[in-house]
Amino acid sequence: MFRLLGLLAWLLLASTAHAGQLPVLKLSVLQFGTAHWELDHLQREGLDRQYGFELEVRLVANLPASRIALSSGEVQGAVVDLTWAQARYAGGDAYRYLPYSAQMGNVLAAPGVRVDAVADLRGKRIGVAGGPDSKGWIILDEVARRHDIDLAREATIQYAAPPLLNQALRRGQLDVLVTFWHFAAELTAAGQAETALNMQELLATLGLETGLPILGYAFRDDWAQAHEDLLRRFADALAEAKRQLAEAPHHWQAIRPLMRAVDDDHFAALREGFIEGIPDPLGERQVSELQRLLVLTGANPERLMPERLFYRAEPSPRTP
Repeated sequence: MFRLLGLLAWLLLASTAHAGQLPVLKLSVLQFGTAHWELDHLQREGLDRQYGFELEVRLVANLPASRIALSSGEVQGAVVDLTWAQARYAGGDAYRYLPYSAQMGNVLAAPGVRVDAVADLRGKRIGVAGGPDSKGWIILDEVARRHDIDLAREATIQYAAPPLLNQALRRGQLDVLVTFWHFAAELTAAGQAETALNMQELLATLGLETGLPILGYAFRDDWAQAHEDLLRRFADALAEAKRQLAEAPHHWQAIRPLMRAVDDDHFAALREGFIEGIPDPLGERQVSELQRLLVLTGANPERLMPERLFYRAEPSPRTP
């Protein structure tokens, strides 16, 4: 009842604004990226206007284009890897980081390849998506080192784009694949690979908390400081969009064309993977764990993103 009254009050407040006077928030995302799924839903359901702003989505073909749009000021926000935000901070450019997803990908094995432990990676042909700076690879390599295994010497490593690596695994040119979760979902749903090592379990092996949001929406900090209310409205609308997608499966049918699912099994795997990656709101402990993860992936402990740059939701009277 109180939720309904709050929604009605908020809709009444929003309706008092003259048409065209809602603040506009411009975001850049990959056309077929997973963030586009939730933003498409947010717009379709009118959650931006319900929360008092207008969302404008700029679609790009690749991550560098999205980052350039953000850095140049063409858009106010974009989805980035936490390590990208950290690198920008170390270089003198601060970005506010609003968690998007805790999905870190997985370590897959080709059919007939037995990998039950990190030691089984010795002698294997391993494909790594995203290059040597990929978080998944850094974490796997660190776990291996703690078991006195040097994968660079004791295995054959190949770096390439995720689609190329998927094809290589299908052709029998790779034994193991370290890749992003939605590319892993394509292979496992088709029975062309199986999960060999769980990335969240590898995190736990390193003493880190699981479920950390390593992907997020980044906003230049000077812009965020000048638009705290708009940022909060977006964060509240985004949280509602995630809740609806997690609790009401019928919403996914409208999103399906963006997912490029080859069949129903692939579609279900993508939907479940997205929901699984929805992060909990950040608290002080999670921020500390993210900072530890940054150090693990090569950040200078003396130049870590401070706690204030990690967006933490606060109760708002405008939240329906």
